Amino acid sequence: MIRFDGHSRSGALPREDVHHGEHGEKKPRRPRRSFTPEFKAEIVGLCRRGDRSVGQVAKNFELTETAVRDWAKQAEVDAGQRNELTSSEREELAALRRENRRLREDVDVLKRATAFFAKETR
Repeated sequence: MIRFDGHSRSGALPREDVHHGEHGEKKPRRPRRSFTPEFKAEIVGLCRRGDRSVGQVAKNFELTETAVRDWAKQAEVDAGQRNELTSSEREELAALRRENRRLREDVDVLKRATAFFAKETR
């Protein structure tokens, strides 16, 4: 059953590939875009100057306010103004996690090989 707000009683979430516009019409999702660190720094600089709001900057460059706020927050972290992981620390952590996952897979393969050859020698 569909409720007045458009959600079903089953609790099913709306489809991920479609979102609703202002008047309920369905619009395809915009593909994920990537931006250079220089572009992000320029956007953060525009916001910090104070002559335009985050919303205005986001609208002028067709960005989401959330993305612009996240970039500004990360710039503060990278500058040492916030006590969180810097961009380079985040990259290093991600690389270490990938390496850890790969090494665990290697160990698992070696354990299986050891068990296989142990059975053969009996």
